[in-house]
Amino acid sequence: MSGKVRFIDARKSQFYSTVRGRVDDYFKEQKLTKNANMLMYFKTTFFLGGLIFIYCLILSNKFNLLSMFLLSILLGMFTAFVGFNICHDAIHGAYSSKSYVNRALGCVFNILGANAYVWNISHNIIHHTYTNISGHDGDIEIAPGLIRITLEDKICKIQMYQHIYAFLIYGFASLAWVFNKDYQLIHKNNLGGTNFKHPKKEIAKMYFFKAVYYFLFIALPLLVLQLSWWQFIIGFIAMHLVEGWIMGIVFQLAHVVEDSEFPIPNSDGNIEEAWAVHQMRTTANFSKDNVWITWFCGGLNMQIEHHLFPKICHVHYPKISVIVQQTAKEFNVPYLENKTFLGAVRSHYKMLRKFGIEAQESQEEVADQELHNLNLK
Repeated sequence: MSGKVRFIDARKSQFYSTVRGRVDDYFKEQKLTKNANMLMYFKTTFFLGGLIFIYCLILSNKFNLLSMFLLSILLGMFTAFVGFNICHDAIHGAYSSKSYVNRALGCVFNILGANAYVWNISHNIIHHTYTNISGHDGDIEIAPGLIRITLEDKICKIQMYQHIYAFLIYGFASLAWVFNKDYQLIHKNNLGGTNFKHPKKEIAKMYFFKAVYYFLFIALPLLVLQLSWWQFIIGFIAMHLVEGWIMGIVFQLAHVVEDSEFPIPNSDGNIEEAWAVHQMRTTANFSKDNVWITWFCGGLNMQIEHHLFPKICHVHYPKISVIVQQTAKEFNVPYLENKTFLGAVRSHYKMLRKFGIEAQESQEEVADQELHNLNLK
C-alpha cells in the first residue's frame, strides 16, 4: 500500500500517556538522566576500544592465518556490538543531551560502512512509526521473493524451505548495507510511503564515508598484510557474515516471532489503533533478564521499551521495563516476551515455517485451480 498510514485511536487509549508519565516520574524521583551514565561510558570504552584494538592486531601482521581468521570473526562481532551499544543510541539522540556528541558517535556508524543519515530515515522514522506494516517497514523486507513473513509478501515455491535457509541469508545483511542498500535508499525520494528530499550534502557525505570504509577495511589491509588476495577475501567475508548474522537475528527476534502482529491498514490507509498500542502488538522482548545478552545487544533485547522510549539510553531499559510491563497489564495491552534467547529463536523458526508452508499451500491451490480451468475448457 502506498501513501502514509495514519493511526486512528478511536478508543482514546490512556496507556501511553500513563506509562510515559510513570517513566518520567521514575527519572525525577531517582534524580537520573535519561541519557548515558557511567555504565554507558564504560560500555563505550569497552566496545569501541575493543574494536580498535582488534583492528590494530590484524594490521600488525604478527599472527598466523588461523589467528587472523579468528580475529576477523571477532572484529565482525565487535562491529555489530558497537552498532548496537553506541551508534544506535547516538543516532536516536539517546546517548547524550548534547546533539554534537550524538552526531560524533553516530559518525562511527559511517566509518563502519553504514550510513547514519539513511539509517535515521529507514529505522528511526519509518520502522519506528510503521512497525511490521508491509510496504512501509523496510526492516521486515529481508529478502523479497526468498523470505515471506507477512500475508502480503510475494509467494515463491522456494519459501517452503525458508525456515532452513533464512538463518544463512541473515549473514549477508552487513554486506548488503556496505555495498548496496545505502546507495539504493539515498537515491529514493519515497521511503515507506513517505517523501524525502535528500540534501546533496548528505549524499556527498555518504560517498565520502563509504570511500573511508573501503580504504580502512579493504585497501589498507591489502597494502600492509602479508596475505594473498583470496586469503583476505575469506577473512573479509567471514567478518561480515558474523556481523550480519548477529544484526539480522537480533532484529528478527524483536518483531518476527509467533505472537507479533503484522497489521494491514484499512481501505482508507488507517490503522485503527493507538500508535503505542500498535508498538506493543508488533514488538517483542527476549532474554530480558539475561545480563549478558543485554550487555552485548545494547538493550535491543528489550525492544518494547526501546520502541516506546527511543530517546532514553538503553542502560535504563531494565529498570523501566518493570514500569512498562505493569502498566501494560493494567490496560490489558500485550507485553510480548520470550524468556530466553533460544526460545525466541525457536519462535522465529516456527514463524518462518508457518509462512513457508502457507506459501506452498497457496501455490498448490493456484495450480489446482489452473488445472480445473483447463479441464473445463
